[in-house]
Amino acid sequence: MPLLLLGFIALASGVAGGLVRVGVLSGPVPAAGIAWHGTLMVSAFFATVVSLERAVALGRAWGYLAPLACGLGGALLIAGATQTGLWWMAAGAAGLVASSIAVFARQPGFEPAVLLIATLCGGVGSTLVALGHAPAIALPWWIAFFVLTIGGERLELSRYLPRSPAAKTLFACAVLTVVAACVLGLLYADAGRRTLGAALVALALWLGVYDIARHTVRRSGLTRFIAHCLLAGYVWLAFGGVVMLLAGGVRDAALHALLLGFVFSMVFGHAPVILPAVLRVAVPYAAWLYLPLVLLHASLALRVAGELFGQASLHAAGAAGNAVALGAFIVTTATLVLRARRTRSAVHREAA
Repeated sequence: MPLLLLGFIALASGVAGGLVRVGVLSGPVPAAGIAWHGTLMVSAFFATVVSLERAVALGRAWGYLAPLACGLGGALLIAGATQTGLWWMAAGAAGLVASSIAVFARQPGFEPAVLLIATLCGGVGSTLVALGHAPAIALPWWIAFFVLTIGGERLELSRYLPRSPAAKTLFACAVLTVVAACVLGLLYADAGRRTLGAALVALALWLGVYDIARHTVRRSGLTRFIAHCLLAGYVWLAFGGVVMLLAGGVRDAALHALLLGFVFSMVFGHAPVILPAVLRVAVPYAAWLYLPLVLLHASLALRVAGELFGQASLHAAGAAGNAVALGAFIVTTATLVLRARRTRSAVHREAA
């Protein structure tokens, strides 16, 4: 919980800084939240969460050094120790790579290899920023980190579905194209990002066709909620890829389609499964979980429309809605956890 709290501090600062950027918020917001909005969201918040999950899977005490370094790096960045914070986050990314190598060594296979490649991409992005490059240079590497991490995990969860050898080959080709596009982008930014956009569209189509969510969406309760999160996320992944392919850059519409529409949709869907494993707390399903999910996608659509059509007011309103959706999901999840605990306590008292 303390490690996760460090991540949420970075999330709050990054979200506040993003709202200042679009003119929605003013006031005593940490300067780092504004100047380093993307870095806090990626290298501090998400890297802490992913490395914490990987540490739990690894089951070794040293694995928790990675989320600790990422979380402390974000705190140092917020406190004004910019260079120190950036290098702490780069060290945390390196720790995540080490954890992924250990997981792969324990259970070699295609899926763990994809997850390892994802962490290497994230490490390259964080190191580039620590070395003094602009976050925009690291952005394709961070996008690869997100997409390949989620793609690898979905591939692992769907491995029992019947799938032809050609399907696995197509996925491998898409992964290699993502990495190649990031390398190409260091030399030719426009060509690299267009190539990355095409690879993202290919991955979205692959996941839409082969992910188990296509089958579980017909079920009910939490299983169906997760499937809705996944399928909606794949739509935004494809959209972001198309915008990158056509525009040759990571515009706000593409960036937030990927990091909000795709990544946070995955977070919403996986949180009820991951939190019990990481924090040992049960997250019971309730239909209220759909409220922040719908708000996230509706406000993101508004934000993207405002950016594409040059309507600053719509763009700002959508950004505010995004922040409310994230807050609503945290509050809803916490409420469900606390309610479940009270119910269990009451049952234990009656039994006693």
